[in-house]
Parts: sequence; C-alpha cells; structure tokens
Amino acid sequence: MNEISTADSGAAPAFDHLRALFINCTLKKSPERSHSQGLVDISAALMVRHGVAVDQIRAIDHDLATGVYPDMTEHGWDTDEWPALYERIMAADILVLVGPIWLGDNSSVMKTVIERLYGCSGILNDAGQYAYYGRVGGCLITGNEDGIKHCAMNILYSLQHLGYVIPPQADAGWVGPAGPGPSYLDEGSGGPDNDFTNRNTTFMTYNLMHLASLLRAAGGVPAYGNQRAHWDAGSRFGFANPEYR
Repeated sequence: MNEISTADSGAAPAFDHLRALFINCTLKKSPERSHSQGLVDISAALMVRHGVAVDQIRAIDHDLATGVYPDMTEHGWDTDEWPALYERIMAADILVLVGPIWLGDNSSVMKTVIERLYGCSGILNDAGQYAYYGRVGGCLITGNEDGIKHCAMNILYSLQHLGYVIPPQADAGWVGPAGPGPSYLDEGSGGPDNDFTNRNTTFMTYNLMHLASLLRAAGGVPAYGNQRAHWDAGSRFGFANPEYR
C-alpha cells in the first residue's frame, strides 16, 4: 500500500499572475466586525502568500441599486455604484462571494450582488462569449445555524449559470452547533480552530487558484460552440433540429 506523506506534496506553486476579488455580503457596515470577514482573511492570506493580487469589497458599504441592468441610473435610480464595482469584478480571475446565513438562506445583500452580476451577464467579451467566461468562482458561508450547503448550492449554481467555472470543492463555511449560538469570531466559538472549516477553506482556495491558472494559460474557455454573437449571426456550430414525428 502507498503511504501518504505528512510532508508538503511538492514545491508550493506561484500564482503571481492572478487577481482575486472577495465580495463580503455581510449585513454590517464597516467598521463593524463581520464574522464572514474572518473566513475571507484565511483564504485571502493564502492567496497573497502565493502571489495573488487580492481585492476586497464589502458590498453594503456601497450604494447598490436594486435591479438586473448594468447601470440602474438608466432605469429610474438616482445613484448606483455597481458600474464601478463591475470594473473590479472584471479585473479578477477569481471571484469569491462571502456571506452569512439568515433564516436558512443567503443574505439580502448576497441576493442583490447576484442579481447585479446577472444584469451584466449578457455583455460579451472579445471572443463573442458571455462576459464572465474564463473566470472561476467560489463561496464562503458563515452563521450560527445550519444551512451552508443550501446557501452554497444557490451561489455556485448562479455563478456557473452566468459563465464562471466552478472548481472541485468550491465552497467552505462554519456555522457551529445546530441552533442559535456563538458566531465565528466570538470568543469560545471554536470557529477559527475548526479543522473541518480550515481544511475546506484551504482546499477551496487552492482549487480556485489552480483552475484560474489553467484557464489563464489556456486563454480562457475555448470559444467554438459558445459564442452568442456567432449564434445570433446564424452560426449553429453543427447543431441540427431533431425530426419530430
């Protein structure tokens, strides 16, 4: 039988060609403490250690209009900071959406961010693909009641539907024992020392970096067969309607 060494498996990779963005969807404005930020700090520190340029946004600190268009000032809103945030999103190879659980579901801020991401998903890149192609996505979830997998399922489905590539084990989180109790950063919670959470957060972080690096080296997702601009122009990439009888 093969023995698994406890030593590191090979030299640590460098990812200094990558950029990552964490969007924290806490309900707490800065500088109030965010338990979700505790998980961001773990993942972001790993990325920085390997040369990734890391950017962070606390969404609630910004005036984000409600809606599903790229700029909601064109649809009756007086202000909308989303277009500026979208530029930071498009500069990143890796997007990690982070947030708390409330009533067993993602926060209202998380829902707003996903809706605004959706509002820009129809924009096309230079290859005629949807805008988010060639990027990878993941999520981190905190709370003090159950629901990590439910929340992650919603986020990761949304990201892949918009065009992000989801690597293996692209989610991690901490909720403590079932039922009300201490939150992640509260004294005595055990959250920062939880091996399961630390392992999953580490695996998620490396899988995001590995896959983003592979996509960048490959020039993104190959364009043939997924170009909206070509489809609209009449190309069908070999598709043939079945004969109905």
